[in-house]
Amino acid sequence: MLRRSPFVLLAAAAALALSACGGGSPADSIVGGASSSAAPSGSPSGTGGVLRVASEGTYAPFTYHDQKDGGKLTGYDVDVITAVAQKMGMQVQFTDVTWDAIFAGLQAGRYDVVANQVTVNPERQALYDFSTPYTTSTGAIITRADDTSITSLAGLKGKTTAQSLTSNWAQVAKDAGANVEGVEGFTQAVTLLKQGRVDATVNDDLAVLDYLKTTGDTSVKVAAKTTDTSQQAFALTKGSALTPKVDEALAELKADGTLATISKKYFGEDVSG
Repeated sequence: MLRRSPFVLLAAAAALALSACGGGSPADSIVGGASSSAAPSGSPSGTGGVLRVASEGTYAPFTYHDQKDGGKLTGYDVDVITAVAQKMGMQVQFTDVTWDAIFAGLQAGRYDVVANQVTVNPERQALYDFSTPYTTSTGAIITRADDTSITSLAGLKGKTTAQSLTSNWAQVAKDAGANVEGVEGFTQAVTLLKQGRVDATVNDDLAVLDYLKTTGDTSVKVAAKTTDTSQQAFALTKGSALTPKVDEALAELKADGTLATISKKYFGEDVSG
């Protein structure tokens, strides 16, 4: 992921406990369209006009439950995929899934699309279809506010970072020479950082900046940013018939200004690329 890439923002609540591959009893919700009935579990993509979407629901400002609005699922990715589905004439059925189980659930056919700031990279492209990217971002290195030992990626060598092991940022940290401790998401990563159990965490700069802005947390800081940019897109099963339809919808949303409007709502600028 950024991220996911991926810093998965601390502003969100802890990830819902789910069994492997996103099973168990995930939280489902349907939005858009006139019908309120979901497609049957395991049904083919697009059956009944329902687009089955997986996201963490704990990664603000991308996918999270707004406790000020009755726990409603919201966020940048939620708004974008909902707009895509509307262009396709479909409803959206959302399922909360932990990041480390999200791709297994996609391969198992439990949902059609992963909308969770999935960073496009060659390894994932070999396994999944990707839509046209809808976010462009850079990475940020977060440390405790009083730590001056890390001022660049090179400063991570020999340090310990907390990362979701399947995220793009985990690989960035490893490539920089860091020892990576696996966590479920950004919330847990920041908790370990503040407790002094790790030295840093690497994640999406947009998520981190949003966290700092919304929480006012002064105990951590952005110590440095990565130089490489990354692109995030929706992930679908390889050869999915939905991929070109999603791309067509994204092109229309780009052309009519909808993507820019959604971007500015959450970030104050257009991050759709």
